[in-house]
Amino acid sequence: MSTESSSSSPTVIVVGAGPVGILNALGLARAGVNVKVFERGLDIAMAPRAMVYHWSVLDGLQRMGLLEDAAERGFLKQDYTYKVHKTGEVINFGLGSLEGIVEHPHNLHLGQNVLAEIALEHLAKYPNAEVHWGHKFTSLVQDEDSVTATFQTQSGETEVSGAWLIGADGAGSKVRAAVGIDFEGVTWPERFVATNIRYPFEAEGYSQTTMLIDDTYGAIISKIDNSGETGLWRYTYCEDASLPEESVSERMPGFFAQIVQDPEKVVVDAFSPYTMHQRSATSYRANRVLLAGDSAHATNPTGGLGLTSGLFDTYVLAEALAAVIAGEADESVLDDYATERRRVFTEIVSPAASNNKKLVYHSDDQVVLEGQLENLRRLETDKEAVVQRLLFPKSLETKSLIGAW
Repeated sequence: MSTESSSSSPTVIVVGAGPVGILNALGLARAGVNVKVFERGLDIAMAPRAMVYHWSVLDGLQRMGLLEDAAERGFLKQDYTYKVHKTGEVINFGLGSLEGIVEHPHNLHLGQNVLAEIALEHLAKYPNAEVHWGHKFTSLVQDEDSVTATFQTQSGETEVSGAWLIGADGAGSKVRAAVGIDFEGVTWPERFVATNIRYPFEAEGYSQTTMLIDDTYGAIISKIDNSGETGLWRYTYCEDASLPEESVSERMPGFFAQIVQDPEKVVVDAFSPYTMHQRSATSYRANRVLLAGDSAHATNPTGGLGLTSGLFDTYVLAEALAAVIAGEADESVLDDYATERRRVFTEIVSPAASNNKKLVYHSDDQVVLEGQLENLRRLETDKEAVVQRLLFPKSLETKSLIGAW
């Protein structure tokens, strides 16, 4: 077993090289903190996952110096559509209603793997930051002053010590398990299938984000980029989790045949079936170990609130932890982080995501659906209603715990 000790300057260990892990590392490195990222994979995970960033998180990406590069590799959009599959009814609205109200009145569409790539490029500019691939986290021990994590590598076990550790290793977090924190909540009885496909959706009248409402064929359809003749689209639907996962691809053509006009034109670039949860860690802090992103909370992705929450975790955690290390804030600010981010998830994010899922994928009660559609129809005629709806993602933010950046 090899052992790596921290330098005389405090080091933060980050477990997980997804967007939340890398952006936490970047925020810390920009503040002058020594940071080491460890990822069990050999590269950034490429499986289809989150790809819509609400307008409310773009200020944070700009502060971190990432927004310009992210907008160049993805694109900014304003349009939204709800479409009822059975009747063909279409309800359109857009973020143009926020112009003059917020600095960035648009959403960003970009695969989360690309955001992680951009953040890694920026992180590489800092000599106080390291990224280690092929390091599988196995355990940790901590005392009043430090954390020592053990990783399994191709060369055997290695130990790394630091002053703090951030667990950003996903919903199945080994870090969370290692400190004995429970992951309370429920697992949905459906399986989500996130697909990256090429199809001329815009030619068929779809907006760049369309929520297709149906109790059988409900889906979220969002354009990822402008590559190729049609661009790449994320098409996410759900199916009964009791169906064999290994035959997802065999059922996929039958699903698309009910939705698109010319199913033979559908080209599937990639797909990822996964289990959906509504869960939160019982605590986001265990002494010198802090949880962020899916390690702290997991939600079904309807409405794009999962990565939005993870980014808001990141903005406030990186700032607070850097201030603690610099002696500019008391450690209690980390308890404030843990308490407030858990409150936001359990009281705001999880209920909203659950309601979104029920609307899009489980609209079998026509009386209930008609009431929901009546409210949605106001979005085409009532600007105030649109603004109030579009401001919702801002409620997921935690303001700076120590003052402005």
